[in-house]
Amino acid sequence: MQQGNIDVAFRSLAATDIDSLRKDDKVQVVDGPGGEIRYITFNFDTQPYGAKADGADPAKALAVRQAVADLIDRQAIADQVYKGTYTPLYSFVPDGLTGATESLKGLYGDGKGAPDAAKARQTLEAAGVTLPVELKLQYSSEHYGPSSTDEYTMIKDQLQTDGLFAVDLKSTEWGQYSDDRVADVYPAYQLGWFPDYSDADNYLTPFFLTKNFLSNHYENQQVNDLILQQATTADADARTKLIEQIQDLEAKDLSTVPYLQGAQVAVVGKDVKGTEDTLDASFKFRYAALSK
Repeated sequence: MQQGNIDVAFRSLAATDIDSLRKDDKVQVVDGPGGEIRYITFNFDTQPYGAKADGADPAKALAVRQAVADLIDRQAIADQVYKGTYTPLYSFVPDGLTGATESLKGLYGDGKGAPDAAKARQTLEAAGVTLPVELKLQYSSEHYGPSSTDEYTMIKDQLQTDGLFAVDLKSTEWGQYSDDRVADVYPAYQLGWFPDYSDADNYLTPFFLTKNFLSNHYENQQVNDLILQQATTADADARTKLIEQIQDLEAKDLSTVPYLQGAQVAVVGKDVKGTEDTLDASFKFRYAALSK
């Protein structure tokens, strides 16, 4: 790219490469909304105070999930680990898709997107949770890249603010990870998602139906019914409202805590035009829009 031997680089550069190229006046770095998301999944049976954990208590289990949502500093992770190639995500449907909201933003942290340790402590103490909360948190640097080690080291530090959590953080080889996460081995763990198709449904149906690919024992019949309803609602406005309602309900349940959305980033030559027109919510790079 820097020598002008190729015109376009897309989805192939590390965050540090892109950060460096932004400072190079021989190329253009173009950003657009991306469909990739990162999130923490909770196993409703084995998480602290989960249905099959010691001292099982659904109110305390919810308080633990809420405190996690209060403590994660999305902007810090996006800036320090991913150099702006990811952006903060405050709901379950990413920005750029119909029905996307910021349902988590007003409910957790300081209400403006930043973390709030005092609020997390108040939530935990009000539920009678013993501090610090001992949380086993798993991730896979093999599958999600070496930067995920920095990512989850930051998350561990954020959760341990003011002694609220004691996090046992471990990384596992992906083959074992895939088996263990559906075998109730991990109380909380990292996952990422890139859509099979460019629609809000692909961020709802796979995750939050009663039988879903997470296999995390989450169940909310109202959410289940609304997901099925939105999938068969032809009226666009009515369907949008259903998608928004589902996100509001999920924000209260916190089956998962989404925190990052990947940006689409293309690096192109200075004489290449039309890149902005192809980086849209289709999440597909269309070369026909380009010219030079």
